[in-house]
Amino acid sequence: MKEFEYNVLPSRVIFGSGSVKKLPDEIKRLNVSRPLLLSTPGKSNYTNQLSDILQAASIAVAGTFPHAKQHTPASVTEEATAVLNSIEADCVVSIGGGSVVGLGKAVSIRTGVPHISIPTTYSGSEMTPILGETQDGKKTTRSDPKILPAVVIYDADFTMTLPPAICSTSGINAIAHAVEALYAKNANPITSMLALEGIKALAESLPQIVLDPKSRSPRDQALYGAWLCGTVLGSSSMGLHHKLCHVLGGSFSLPHAETHTIVLPHALSYNAPAIPEQMAKLAIVLPGSNGDALTGLELLLEKLQVPRALKDFGMKESDIDKATEIATGNQYPNPRELEPEWIRELIRRAWAGEAPKANLCSK
Repeated sequence: MKEFEYNVLPSRVIFGSGSVKKLPDEIKRLNVSRPLLLSTPGKSNYTNQLSDILQAASIAVAGTFPHAKQHTPASVTEEATAVLNSIEADCVVSIGGGSVVGLGKAVSIRTGVPHISIPTTYSGSEMTPILGETQDGKKTTRSDPKILPAVVIYDADFTMTLPPAICSTSGINAIAHAVEALYAKNANPITSMLALEGIKALAESLPQIVLDPKSRSPRDQALYGAWLCGTVLGSSSMGLHHKLCHVLGGSFSLPHAETHTIVLPHALSYNAPAIPEQMAKLAIVLPGSNGDALTGLELLLEKLQVPRALKDFGMKESDIDKATEIATGNQYPNPRELEPEWIRELIRRAWAGEAPKANLCSK
């Protein structure tokens, strides 16, 4: 076994149906008492439920901020921070998907108040010390242990109304975290084990959610998978896939989960020739692979009927060259060297919605 280093991130996880009722105890455990509740627009039903739980436990809600947006715009964070200061809140509670988790992280790292996250999708962001923020059309990321939420509460009850289509793209987003962790520069046996278990859980549960949206068991399993995938993302360096998604999302305002879903098979196809060992392990946990991970991934995407073309979300063909230039501007750890000619072809295929092929080295 090769030598490796593995930093275990300090996090507290509460998992299980009905576990959101433990929120008051977690707030008290952190020695705070005036939470600011964060959500995306239109999700007041979530914050109303939390308010009722907290008030029943004699905890006063300092206020709510229902304006979280994708890619964590700095302007929104500044607005939320101003609200937190004005109402003298001493912690933030984020409930929702990756957008509101990102806002909770951004406010917490700026102000020093603790962050409790209650994810309702499968982004996995809540388990990472990584914050991606957008300003002036560019998305930048940073990592700091202080960005990691103090507590994460996983309660499948809050995912039961999540439409299957969103479950699918959110779940593939989580799988993308784990896939890239398998071949990360700092990969090790622990992160690889967690990554494969997370991918397996999601690959098995997501099709079941599509077939029977009201079934609780697959939603529990998907939340478990998302937790593991987010955990490995928090301990792994990023490569081609995440770089492309940050460029496409931050520079062209493309939706986060859908972009990850569309790009993943193309990025994996690009790297496949350089990672035969990881591809073999990935094939084992993707149902129907028959020894070929790309086949297994394609079968999963077909079952989920997810979007496949960036052009369907507003990206223009003329944006391909700019995206290529940004993505290849700074070389970063990746199993295969970034070759501008083939990175452009990868982005073009993802833009057009063409099938991914492991031939990005010849016409």
